Amino acid sequence: QVQLVESGGGLVQPGGSLRLSCAASINIFKFYAMAWYRQAPGKQREWVAGITSGSSTSYADSVKGRFTISRDNTKNSVYLQMNSLKPEDTAVYYCNTDQARYPWGQGTQVTVSS
Repeated sequence: QVQLVESGGGLVQPGGSLRLSCAASINIFKFYAMAWYRQAPGKQREWVAGITSGSSTSYADSVKGRFTISRDNTKNSVYLQMNSLKPEDTAVYYCNTDQARYPWGQGTQVTVSS
């Protein structure tokens, strides 16, 4: 059973930055395109950013130019650098494959507030 573990969230002021990390219990990253998702209170989970096995990236319009997804297959890890954070970025952030193939982890809470 693959376990996904997200970390790096926290409370940050508007305009601040955070770097999220995602690790898997086994090395799945070299096989799949990976993605970050988020779920804000009272809303459905949404796709935020994706990265292919060849490291091509794509982003939701709401985060384009502010967030950067990257991966390190040797460390079984995917990252999300988040800059210029806004209150509307407040959510629990999750990683998974681009097809959400595996059980969701616990996520990491990101709160953007002054």
